[in-house]
This record gives sequence, structure tokens and C-alpha cells, in this order.
Amino acid sequence: MFIVTGGAGLIGSAMIWQLNRSGLSDILVVDHLGNTSDKWKNLAPLRFDDYLERDDFFARLSAGYFNGTKIEGVIHFGACSSTTERDATYLAENNFRLTANMAEFCAANNIRMVYASSCATYGDGSQGYDDDENTIEKLRPLNMYGYSKQLFDLWAKRRGLLNVIAGCKFSNIYGPNERHKANMRSVVLRSWEQITATGKMQLFRSYKKEYADGEQLRDFLYVKDAVKMVEFIFNKPAAAGLFNIGSGIAESWNHLVTAAFNALKKPVNIEYIDMPESLRDRYQYYTCASIEKLRKLGYSEKVMSLDEAVADYICNYLERGLYLGDE
Repeated sequence: MFIVTGGAGLIGSAMIWQLNRSGLSDILVVDHLGNTSDKWKNLAPLRFDDYLERDDFFARLSAGYFNGTKIEGVIHFGACSSTTERDATYLAENNFRLTANMAEFCAANNIRMVYASSCATYGDGSQGYDDDENTIEKLRPLNMYGYSKQLFDLWAKRRGLLNVIAGCKFSNIYGPNERHKANMRSVVLRSWEQITATGKMQLFRSYKKEYADGEQLRDFLYVKDAVKMVEFIFNKPAAAGLFNIGSGIAESWNHLVTAAFNALKKPVNIEYIDMPESLRDRYQYYTCASIEKLRKLGYSEKVMSLDEAVADYICNYLERGLYLGDE
């Protein structure tokens, strides 16, 4: 049995989709579907053996319910992924403590574990974007979400667990199965929504003279590429420590949105708007995650180009109303 937590979310459901493509369906899915979320729609096309709500799962874990169960591996993606969440206590419990509980269980039972860290741990990038466990103490995240991920990375390092588990420092991931994410939806999805409704797309103005409006840079990665990278790491038991999961290329918001207009065969029409003051001191103007460490591990797959990935997402999923697994 494989366990995938956060299995109804964007990356979690895509991970199950990838495991299904590899012939695996003996999967226990863990998540919190809630009373109003449409995350359940991400699970509908997928193949898995069982589902447990997050609180029920961790209660059973603490009570020893899974002791003696043959578990092939754990992919722990369950977390609050909102970069604007301000409830530090909630983030510490959900993103740090539950991950620590899972790591302790896996270490005690010699179970392979891969978990979700984040490129948000890099903060303003002044310390670089290299996935080197030896330097993570120097990182200063810009928001509590990033710090909650950093908190676990540091905890795992202090306990020697980064020698046996693998943390995936996800970059800006987008793709099918993110429609439930409310204000955390990717700019690709927002572009499709706005362009379809109004014929234009709004982007934040730049507040740094080094960057023109819309020329702020991000490392964007299509979720299909992300889960291929994770599966590769998961299948290499000796792969431990932190790994950037990104494209290794810094692209502008203008390029991303232009790709969306091109996919929809509509003229480019971008409007620049003021950024909320509450975001200005926590906004990242540049991210680019080096994936050299992953390449040295042997990962040789070509990353889909931004234009190709945006077109696939919009034309094959959003325009057709499909989810991963509906293909």
C-alpha cells in the first residue's frame, strides 16, 4: 500500500494520476475535503483503494492502527498551501507538526517518505536558490507559509532525517486539478477565466525599478512535470535530502499571460494594476530553482516549455472541463 496525503489537492491528485499511469492503484488517499470545497472532483477519475479524512488518519496513526501494515511508501503533500495565510498557529500545526508526526512514523518503521517543502523557503532569494541542506539555516522566508515549511526542513535536518527522507521544494506549480484553490489559483487559470470573460488580463505593477511591469520573474513548472520528478525521486531509495522541483528557468508574467492569449487565439491585452500594500513587502520579484542536483541524480526528462504547457492545460483541460484521469 502507498499513502498519499493531500491527495485531493493539485499536486497530490496529479501524483495519484502519475502513479496510476505507472500501474499503481493500491493507494490510501488522505485529505480534508471540507463542506464547500470541490476538491472531490479531482479524485473522481483516479484509481485508489481507500480514503481517510486527515484528522481520522492522524488519530489512527497516533493510536498505532497502521503498525504492522505493509506500507510501500508515503508521499506526504498534505498541508495548507496558502502563501497569504496569517494564522501562524494553524500553519505550525498543519504544515510542521503533522509532517513531523508522519516522518517519525516512517523513520520508526523503515518506510520510504517523500514530502512537500517549498521554494517559498528561499525568501527574497538573497541566499540563492540551491537545494543544499548545508545552508538552509541562512534562509529567511517572507511569509508564514514559507516559514512553516522551513521549520520542518530544519527539524528534519537536526534529527538526521534528511539522510533518509526526501523533501521536494516545489516552485510555482500550475495545471489541471487546481480549480478548487480559490485565491491561490495559478495565473494561468486566472488568465483563462479573465480572457474568456473580458478579453484582457490584469497583472500587478512592479514596484522595483529593476523590473518593468509584468517582467517580474518566476520559475513556473507544469504539474505533469512536477509529479514525474517526484516519482523519480521516490523510486530512488538512496535519494535523500532536499530537491528543487522546478523548471530551472525564470520566465516573466508577461510571457506566461501571452502564452495564454496565444492558446486561446486572442490578441494580447494586458492591464497593469496596483499591488495590495499588504503584499508589497512580501512579494518575490525573482525565483529560479536550480535543478542541477536532480539532474545529477539521473533525471533526464525534458521539461515542457512554458508555451507548450500552458497550451496543453488550457486547450486539453480548461476548455474541455476535464480533470487529470479524464483523458
